[in-house]
Amino acid sequence: MTDRISVRGLRARGRHGVLAAERELGQEFVVDVTLLLDTAPAAEGDDLDKTVDYGELAQDLVKVVEGEPVNLIETLAQRLADVCLAREAVRSAEVSVHKPAAPIPLPFDDVVVTIIRSRS
Repeated sequence: MTDRISVRGLRARGRHGVLAAERELGQEFVVDVTLLLDTAPAAEGDDLDKTVDYGELAQDLVKVVEGEPVNLIETLAQRLADVCLAREAVRSAEVSVHKPAAPIPLPFDDVVVTIIRSRS
């Protein structure tokens, strides 16, 4: 059985991108994560230690977005996936990084990179 825990629309300011202005000014990034895990052990014992504390996870994800800048949101997504997979209960994670203020000189709604990573 595989259950899911999702955190969607997590917002944080970061300085990621290849352009100097992106690094200097920063911009808002939006993160969605879905974790695949078995929540039955947590539910059976009503035990937070047997699942993922999504409040703590959200704080750790924001630290990554606000942390060391990278050129590519693909790299940022990988770092966020690594944070998710560091939780023992998590079997795999889907991570989407939205960059709604990407430097595109045309009207657009959003730029999103989505990755799926699993334990080896």
